[in-house]
Amino acid sequence: METPSTGSPGPIRLSGKQLWPWRREQLRLGGVAADFDWLLDLAGGVDGRGRHRLRLEPELSVDLRCSLGEIERLWRRHLSEHIPLQYLVGICPWRDLELVVGPGALIPRQETEWLVELALEHAGALAPGWPRRWADLGCGSGCLAVALALAFPEAQGWAVDCSPEALHHTHNNLQRARVQGRVAQLEGSWWDPLQAVWGQLDLVVSNPPYIPSAEVSQLDPVVRWHEPHLALDGGADGLDAVRLIAAGALQALAPGGWLLLEHHHDQSSAVCALLSAAGLEAVVAHKDLEGHFRFAQGRRPPIPH
Repeated sequence: METPSTGSPGPIRLSGKQLWPWRREQLRLGGVAADFDWLLDLAGGVDGRGRHRLRLEPELSVDLRCSLGEIERLWRRHLSEHIPLQYLVGICPWRDLELVVGPGALIPRQETEWLVELALEHAGALAPGWPRRWADLGCGSGCLAVALALAFPEAQGWAVDCSPEALHHTHNNLQRARVQGRVAQLEGSWWDPLQAVWGQLDLVVSNPPYIPSAEVSQLDPVVRWHEPHLALDGGADGLDAVRLIAAGALQALAPGGWLLLEHHHDQSSAVCALLSAAGLEAVVAHKDLEGHFRFAQGRRPPIPH
């Protein structure tokens, strides 16, 4: 077998004959093949189509964006220290975006993309120009804020988080998407920093911490050792943040304004009950891609005509 130099200082040419034995060697160290292929794609630039092509035609070659040695180093750190690959590479594909991520902000999950889809559904069903004002509570990496700013270019948005580290990531991703001028970033707890626009928000989305405290210690080490507990721990029953958000919704939303929430897969009934008890109407649960009820919506009653 011809073996490329793993210590090569920069991008190198890699053939299929070289790739597959080297990949098997790395996977013998441990880990999941899908995770290694993700690393090979995001760090090395060899995506699924490229790997398939090299499998069918092993004589062909591709250019790696970095050396094999660098990919090996990242893979070994992931295995030994359980560091998320997204943190190691510094980016995370999400929806149609490539977000900058790092310690201090939750790594965007695929299921959270559905909050954007729900917002787009409401926009399609309502009057043109809706929403005029929106907010993302607990913005973290800024994934939702960026997606909403791109989806509603005429609207003004607010991204709120109590963590300066999270707001730093949000700022970077808003700049990366060139939408920073349409989104104000505010530090503070939930509705509090938004008092100047209470009663004017047409749309509010939030993916708050919702893991019950006792379950946080049971999460996979890659999550519990590295992702911020502030964005994971939702209190004894996981609903502390949801209660605060529900309690302030009627005052902060505009008449007819919508609140869209993500929650734990087994909290749907409790979350919907909190939204209804807070005075919101049209409270509906929505399923994620795996069929679990993971999202809830509620609306401040509109002013009667």
